[in-house]
Order: sequence, then structure tokens, then C-alpha cells
Amino acid sequence: MRFRASVLGKLLGRSSNCMQSRVPSGGVCDVTHLPGAVVTSRHYHPNGDPPRILITGSLGQLGSGLAALLREKYGRENVIMSDIIKPSKETWKSGPYVFADILDFKCLQEIVVTYRIDWLVHFSALLSAIGEQNVPLAIRVNIEGLHNVMELSKQYDLRVFVPSTIGAFGPDSPRDFTPNVAIQRPRTIYGVSKVHAELLGEYYHHKFGLDFRCLRFPGVISADTQPGGGTTDYAVQIFHDAIAGEHFECYLRPDTRLPMMYIDDCLRSLWEMLVTPENLLKRRTYNVTAMSFTPAEIVAAVQKHFPDLKVSYRPDDRQKIADTWPKVFDDSEARRDWGWRHVYDLPSMCDIMFSKLRAAGVENNTALADDAVLARGM
Repeated sequence: MRFRASVLGKLLGRSSNCMQSRVPSGGVCDVTHLPGAVVTSRHYHPNGDPPRILITGSLGQLGSGLAALLREKYGRENVIMSDIIKPSKETWKSGPYVFADILDFKCLQEIVVTYRIDWLVHFSALLSAIGEQNVPLAIRVNIEGLHNVMELSKQYDLRVFVPSTIGAFGPDSPRDFTPNVAIQRPRTIYGVSKVHAELLGEYYHHKFGLDFRCLRFPGVISADTQPGGGTTDYAVQIFHDAIAGEHFECYLRPDTRLPMMYIDDCLRSLWEMLVTPENLLKRRTYNVTAMSFTPAEIVAAVQKHFPDLKVSYRPDDRQKIADTWPKVFDDSEARRDWGWRHVYDLPSMCDIMFSKLRAAGVENNTALADDAVLARGM
């Protein structure tokens, strides 16, 4: 869920009404699957239509990109974006959008029934840095909201995807080549809520047969939203500062290694996980990653494009969070079980980030939307 400071309080004083913002008009397209994928009537309408998909918290970093990807594959009217924020004109025109308060079960239930939802992608959450500033709200959104999603998915036999994070691990976890199964014990409420989501989803799968799917994402880097001060956001801010000719001040030590992933790889991994046949899934939660680097390493990569970039380091409280997270993710099981492969490494990511930022006018100070402050990845 994506929040501005001005709307944080709305969850606490929300209306019980669930207003539909845009009514779908149908639309069918061919369904694309991984090789060997099996289409079952459980997640497709009997008449052969593609799945109808609800994305909660869709105005965050991943939601708009995922909606565009899924609409390309399944048809624009089959992917329903939702959030508690008023959408932009572009979002409104791009396809169905509804108000959805994840703390209101009946609101979600009405959407699932009205739009005949088959798959639910649950992005709504308060992220690491913001969650530490408002723990009670993070518990309500990240845990109570999840409970509503899980019960609704069980009741209506939905396929549900809930993202997890490197933040689900803690200082007792192995930090080099962190495996899928290891001691976790995170030190942030965001991480605690994600461990809860992983375990609850696995329980619902084994107890009730819920088709629960989860990926642990590393830091996600994108040119489409502004950095918002999250623990891995330095790896986005450096591109903005470099292209604007500004001094880059990093809030982590230069040797702080963390797993990262370019957004296109992230979204593709999510879709591939969604459509993987159940018989190929050896577990319900997988690590995925693409690269691991330090601030010093990304500085060196960026300076190949902007040699005059000035850099300084001033670690703050985010350093304490980063010091408890994995340095390198082991995603070998995802690569083995369902064929996950990344495309972008650090040099190719730098190329595409600068290309997209220039195309967006950042170099000329025509900034990207500034309401993405809390929509970042970690």
C-alpha cells in the first residue's frame, strides 16, 4: 500500500463503503504460459477466459508495472488495480481501478465477487523504514490486512501471491548465500510481518489447499518512481543525483553488500511464479535475486557514465537495518524448480536506468511524480 503522510490517518478513520471506481467492460486475450504449464478450471472461467486479477496496493513501486505486464498478457479489463489513493489520470485511463481498503473484509469481498477475481496479488504494506516509525499501524496493515486477504482467498478459492523480502531475515541468519530455509528472526516490524505472511500462507496451503505463492525480493531498482528513503533506496538515488549533476551522499557504508534486482526482472519473476504449474513448486516461498553489490561498486559503475560524480558517506539508522540483512541471496532453488533467470546485471542496469531517466526528463529537472515517498521496495 502506498501512503503519503497526509493519508496515513485515513486507515484509522476509514469508511465501510467500498465504491467501485471503474466498471470493467469485458475483454479477452490469449493466455501465455511457461512451457509445460497446465490451465485448470480452478483458476480460469469455464468458458476459457483468462484469469481476472486483483492487485492491492497497486500504486506502489511494483503495482503499476505489474498491472501493465499482466494487462498485456491477459487483457486490460482483466487486471483490476486498487489502492486507497486517488489514481492519476494516466492510471485511471489505463484500465479498471477501484478503491480497496484491505482492513475492510466486506470491501475486499465485494470486489472479488463483483469483478469475478481469480488471482489476487497482495502488495499493500507499510515498508521497513516507515513501519519502524509507526509500529501499531504497520501491524494493522501488514498483519490484519494479510489475514483478510488470506481468508478471502480461502473462501473464494483464489490463487494468491504475497511478496516477501530480504528483510525477513535477521542478524542470526546466514548472510552469505542465504538459503530459502534458514533462521530468520528479523529486527523490523516489516520483516516480522513478512515472516508471518510466509508461515501463514504455507499453513493455509497445507491446511486448506490454498494456492499460496511468495517470492522474497531483494532491493528493487526502478526509474519509474522517486527514491523514498528506504534502506536500499540509495541505489536509486545515485542515478538521480548523477544525472542532475548533484553531490551523492550515501547513508550506508561503502562496503555494505546487499542483494538487488532491476524492476523488469522482478516483475517477470513474479509473473513466472504466478503461472508455474503447482506440480513444479517444491515450496511456497522462494528467494529470487539478480546481483549483489556495495555502494562503492555502484558508485564505480555510475562514474563510468558520469566521471565527475562527487560522493560522500554518512551512515545513519538504516545502516543498522542493512547490517542484519543478507549480503548475497541463494536463489538456486527457484532457478532449478521453475527456471528463474535474471537478465540485468549491474552494468546493464546502469545503462537502462540512465536511458529511462533521460527519457523521463530528469536531466532537465522535470521530475518524476513526487508522491512515491513511501512506495519503495525495502
